[in-house]
Amino acid sequence: MTEALFVVSEEGYWGEECVEPLESLSAAGVEITVATPSGRPPKIDERSIDPEQVGEETADRVREVHETDERLNDPIPTAEADATDYDAVVFPGGHGTEWDVNQDSDARRLLRDVLEGDGKALVVCHAVGILAFARDSHGAFVVNGRDVTGFPNEWEADIVDENDRMPSGRKLPYWVEDEVEAAGANWDAELDSDESVTVDGDLITARGPESSTAAAETLLEELGV
Repeated sequence: MTEALFVVSEEGYWGEECVEPLESLSAAGVEITVATPSGRPPKIDERSIDPEQVGEETADRVREVHETDERLNDPIPTAEADATDYDAVVFPGGHGTEWDVNQDSDARRLLRDVLEGDGKALVVCHAVGILAFARDSHGAFVVNGRDVTGFPNEWEADIVDENDRMPSGRKLPYWVEDEVEAAGANWDAELDSDESVTVDGDLITARGPESSTAAAETLLEELGV
């Protein structure tokens, strides 16, 4: 059986970026385990279940999965996860990842190990920021020289103020595009396209919520499921 690990933020994941791959992989028969940095249930970004932000249908579906899915509500700590046990490791996005998942040494280990092993990694939106900090077993950035997409500066500028503060008042610690490019990535968020999913070997990256379905479909194709 094909198995996947979802590494989800406790600081605020974007609903659709987790739920769409979660449901798509589940429907394809993939067995899924959820991990968070501490092992506590992940927190959802309230904006991602706001009907005015995402539409009533998406808000209702995402909220229901967030509240009722047993895997999301009973995660394991990332420290207890081993990438070699899974065919894929999925990193859903959301601004919250900048404060926990992307900074978590075990999440970085999981990314490194799946890329150096036989599995696939799917990294979405703000979670793409983990690529700016994760290094391979030789100490080089795992993203160096790779083609990637992710949450672009142009969109971030529409969210934060002149002091990089979020609408909540919390300061954004870094901009994903800047950090990932500084780590050596070939960045192209394909801003002229409705969707953006990039495959570079065993690494799949996706730009944002509107690319969630295509990202899930791409991962399933890469897994041969």
